[in-house]
Amino acid sequence: MAVIERHAAPLRQQVLIRMREEIFDGLRAPGDRLVESELCSSYGVSRTVIREVLRQLESESLIAVLPGRGPIVAVLTRHEIESLYEVRAALEGLAASLFARRADAAQARALTAQLQAMSASYLHGTVATREESKTEFYRLLLDGAGNEVLSDELAGVHRRIGLFRRYAFLDDERVATSYDELQAIVEAAAVVRDPAAARAAAEHHLELAGRLAIVEYEARVTADGRLEHPSSVLV
Repeated sequence: MAVIERHAAPLRQQVLIRMREEIFDGLRAPGDRLVESELCSSYGVSRTVIREVLRQLESESLIAVLPGRGPIVAVLTRHEIESLYEVRAALEGLAASLFARRADAAQARALTAQLQAMSASYLHGTVATREESKTEFYRLLLDGAGNEVLSDELAGVHRRIGLFRRYAFLDDERVATSYDELQAIVEAAAVVRDPAAARAAAEHHLELAGRLAIVEYEARVTADGRLEHPSSVLV
């Protein structure tokens, strides 16, 4: 937990990004207490900054404030994980369907080109490049869908399952399967332009991702309810 360096971006935003990443990486594990004085010392910032960041993370459901304990990193139950992936499947299915109906030719080409680029950055990349390329894929998909409310809602779901998304990027076999599923989405949404087929392909992709999230959760949860974090299994 390094002290934040002062950059052009607002200090609050720098701390927010750092803490969010530490939660996604599992460096701050589900159930960990977040003590203001320790956070101030870790990042070298004031209590005012820390309190603003904690309020934002609470609004994103990444932390919870418990009576008598204060803020902790949010702990998701199996049911909550399943529910989040059900919602994610519905939202991404809608995004793919809207893309097939609304995206112009340039947007369709951009999504197709991104998939082609992912043969290197996603299929044969690192955890970092896999996440970056998948994020760009969704940015292009949502851009073509043309619905800002949908984009905002999906961003919130993605934040809440950030830890589980990173687990998926560790498994080369799952990444290869995921790439095939993304190809099916692009074929239906950007090439054939079939809204129903695009929705079905996206929902299928998330159905499998949801199953993997549960498998990873049950495999990595420890006896005290904590989760092994992704960085501990990287080689």
